[in-house]
Amino acid sequence: MTVELTTLPNGLRVVTDRMDTVETASVGVWVGVGARHETVEVNGVSHLLEHMAFKGTRRRSARAIAEEIEDVGGHLNAYTSRENTAYYARVLAGDVPLAVDILSDILQHSAFEPGELERERTVIVQEIGQVEDTPDDLIFDRFQEVAYPGQPLGRPVLGSEDRVRNMSRDAIAGYMRDNYTAPTMVLAAAGKIDHRQLVDMGERLFGSLPKRNGPSFDPARYQGGEQLENRPLEQAHLVLGFDGIAYDDPDYYALMVATNILGGGMSSRLFQEIRERRGLVYSIYAYAGSYVDGGLFGVYAGTGEDSLKELVPAVCDEIVKLGEGATDAEIARTRAQIKSGILMGLESTSARVERLGQHTLTYGAPLPIDQVVAKIEAVDSAAIGRVVRRVIATAPTVSALGPVAELERMGGVAAHLQRAVR
Repeated sequence: MTVELTTLPNGLRVVTDRMDTVETASVGVWVGVGARHETVEVNGVSHLLEHMAFKGTRRRSARAIAEEIEDVGGHLNAYTSRENTAYYARVLAGDVPLAVDILSDILQHSAFEPGELERERTVIVQEIGQVEDTPDDLIFDRFQEVAYPGQPLGRPVLGSEDRVRNMSRDAIAGYMRDNYTAPTMVLAAAGKIDHRQLVDMGERLFGSLPKRNGPSFDPARYQGGEQLENRPLEQAHLVLGFDGIAYDDPDYYALMVATNILGGGMSSRLFQEIRERRGLVYSIYAYAGSYVDGGLFGVYAGTGEDSLKELVPAVCDEIVKLGEGATDAEIARTRAQIKSGILMGLESTSARVERLGQHTLTYGAPLPIDQVVAKIEAVDSAAIGRVVRRVIATAPTVSALGPVAELERMGGVAAHLQRAVR
């Protein structure tokens, strides 16, 4: 693996990972701006801007953008998260200049044509409605809101229907102008790519980006709490969790391993105990999400109303037991799972470029694979027990959606969690 990183005079970082055995390349721009950088008045603007970037520039119509990349067999897409927005393409190696040209065009010269804007508002309102109709997606927005009440981190990435419908063209264009600056952006490519050539493209096509630093944001202030919402659904959807840890926390890899042991696959404790032995759920898993200054650790479960009374204490027991550590077999299995995921990802240009962009935004440069593997190998039972005890010592967060009257009769889940972890 050959990774090279160059910072241009205006602060734009260009990073590549050359793969001589492939004939394709994945290239993209990662922007260190997302939902947590928005004020409440423009919540959803990062996501709306991501959509509008594909809807025409000064020299390309929306159709021309789609046709130019697909005429060469390429693929163009984007996503918005709470901390980042990414725009990326996968093409044959010879078409990298075209892909970079399109990316530079949509990120600097979007037209925000009023007719396209009105159509895209409707599309996003439909997307918001789809989430509302998908409880196993919606529950995570609810969980986020309870964990970070009254904060940008607690608001949905998509925004609300009202804000999306009423956000002005000037607000969207101004947000791009103010926040899409060279130091906040990373031009990354993986595959059959020449680093020097990509640097030259970056200088030519992104050299006029302003040098201003990225936007400020409110620090994460985890609070926790409980929100139970009765809905006429077939299943109750439940997320329970605690304050997590940041990307640069010394316990980051310990929590990664602990999360996998708890609920990362069919051999995990939750799957084996809650689904296989007790038959209480169809879907259950644990997850840990990190930010630059915090994170969340949680468990999702979907179950029938009659199973809630048994499910909640069973999940609590499994979390608490992991605070006592893990077996050598569990640790070895989880290390193998995580390492294989990382190493298998090296076979994909898409996975490699995602790693380049995310790591460069988060750490300043991609972390060496052998360093990451060494940190995973260093996690032992004591580290797992320590990080789990640390996390569950924080105030619990609970969000439940569906037929959850049984949880109310139980006196809520948060109180049960608090009693269980003491």
